[in-house]
Amino acid sequence: MASTSKSRELIWSARPLDPHSFSQPEKIFVHHVDLEIKVGFERRVLDGTATLHLFRNPEYPDAPLILDTRDLSIQSIEAATDHESFERVRHEFGSADPILGTPLRVHLPRNATSVRISYSTSPNATALQWLDAEQTAGKKAPFLFTQSQEIHARSWIPLQDTPGVRITYSATIETPTDLLAVMSDCRRVSVSRQGSYRFDMTYPIPPYLIALAVGDIDFAPTGPRTGVYAEPPLLEAARYEFAEADRMLQAAERLYGTYLWGRFDVLVLPPSFPFGGMENPGVAFVTPTLIAGDRSSVSVIAHELAHAWSGNLVTNATWSDFWLNEGFTTYTERRIQEELYGSSRANMEEVLAEERLANEMKNLPPEDQLLHPDLEGRNPETTLVPYVKGALFLKTLENTFGRDLFDAYLRSYFEHFAFKSITTAEAIDYLKTTLLDNHPHLSAKIPLEEWLCAPGLPASAPKAVSPVLMEIRKLAHAWSADQISTDDLWAQDWNTQQKLHFLDSLPPDVGFAKMHELDQRFQVTESVNAEILYRWLLLAVRNKYEPAYSRLERFLTTVGRIIYVKPLYEELAKTEPGKAFAEAIYSRARPSYHPLTQAIVDKILVP
Repeated sequence: MASTSKSRELIWSARPLDPHSFSQPEKIFVHHVDLEIKVGFERRVLDGTATLHLFRNPEYPDAPLILDTRDLSIQSIEAATDHESFERVRHEFGSADPILGTPLRVHLPRNATSVRISYSTSPNATALQWLDAEQTAGKKAPFLFTQSQEIHARSWIPLQDTPGVRITYSATIETPTDLLAVMSDCRRVSVSRQGSYRFDMTYPIPPYLIALAVGDIDFAPTGPRTGVYAEPPLLEAARYEFAEADRMLQAAERLYGTYLWGRFDVLVLPPSFPFGGMENPGVAFVTPTLIAGDRSSVSVIAHELAHAWSGNLVTNATWSDFWLNEGFTTYTERRIQEELYGSSRANMEEVLAEERLANEMKNLPPEDQLLHPDLEGRNPETTLVPYVKGALFLKTLENTFGRDLFDAYLRSYFEHFAFKSITTAEAIDYLKTTLLDNHPHLSAKIPLEEWLCAPGLPASAPKAVSPVLMEIRKLAHAWSADQISTDDLWAQDWNTQQKLHFLDSLPPDVGFAKMHELDQRFQVTESVNAEILYRWLLLAVRNKYEPAYSRLERFLTTVGRIIYVKPLYEELAKTEPGKAFAEAIYSRARPSYHPLTQAIVDKILVP
């Protein structure tokens, strides 16, 4: 009893203010949710009951429970003081906010231990993507998946939607009997189609990691603790593409300690999934654009695996602290790749990432170039800054203190903050006490305030070097300047990273003739690698290379990954003919895009 009381005191004292949540967990703290959800494809809604189990801070005996919601329809709310005898209680919605949604205030008895909410989602819930059968790979059955990060869990579950709160959950999901449900728990359910599925997440996670997918899904193992879920037409290709997941898991454990989440499976979603991957515990959700047939995009799998330590185990307390998730993960992803594929491959990935960051920073306002930005009043949309700048900060620490010292710090960081949500201030304080203060002569070389509080990169930031890619850059410059012919390129023998760097190194206005010459020689327009194709199509728009326009149209109407879609629409919108072409494509593509993708493209094309 004493230890429980002490842990609750820590809950009350450790809650940072999250500007992206209405909830007040310092007064009432939800620690577990039981979900009962019926999936309705015809109406495109979830009908659910969420039973929230809570602690009340004795200093606030009359405070209401405030939950985050977005476009939820509430049928009833009941409370119990013994987890069993529920009675109706008073509730009301507050004023809606265009970013945050609507607060739901529930007035509880002082000794309430649980609240049961019956509700339905909106067909336009921002976390839910409903796909008709023809929008899937198999064309046989509809598909549903969720994407709750950053603040979208509130659109399908009424809860305290802040990463500063960690909860366990259980769920019973009812579906059509011919479909399989998959959730972010730590074990693989039977793949037999039952129509009713039970899930349990026994580790406390932030709400944005609650995830659900329902569809015509099968499973194939890739190792004792790893496997892939996918629609039947994609299953074998996915199994081949992600076959090294088990080796990655073993490499990560050698570096950072025991993997605590049971299994590391991968679920390949339909192409409208807006991100490369999402690190949902036990089952990472990924885009099918990773399936290139050459395992060239396994960096995304390494990234989602690395999140098992940085993000899922140790979590940013607010979205201004996002670099604690993504900077640490990008760094550890590189280390996993180096462990498996060697430093040359890891260096290539770093070069490509740093060049993308440099290009993005050219168009970012100074306040968005900070590792710890002020996001109050803003939608917490992400950039490459927390990923790549955060990783470069950690690389600076490694270079300064040496790998052995830095690795010891990193392992202790994961152990010390395991299953906690922390702020930048807490992370830096721990860095100081465990590493910086013990080596003042080395710490003097780290411009800490400049890394955290200044735009851009410090002059002392490390810069990745890849001799292989340096040669590719020279070839790109020589070829675009007509100093060498297309036959002097050995692109057939290049790996994907080399091909990407070649395209990145071409001048934006390389010209129609050079584009045509390259395409005739290497058939780039018909590439099946999404990374190569995206870069090529961007060049095609810039150089009005019309032979690639039909491929561009096909790409934009079948792929909804934001990192590809957004720049292509932005580039098209720079000219009147391009914008008209983009609008025509978007009118057909929009219904198949995820709500997050729709919101972004709307800003580009819709006045």
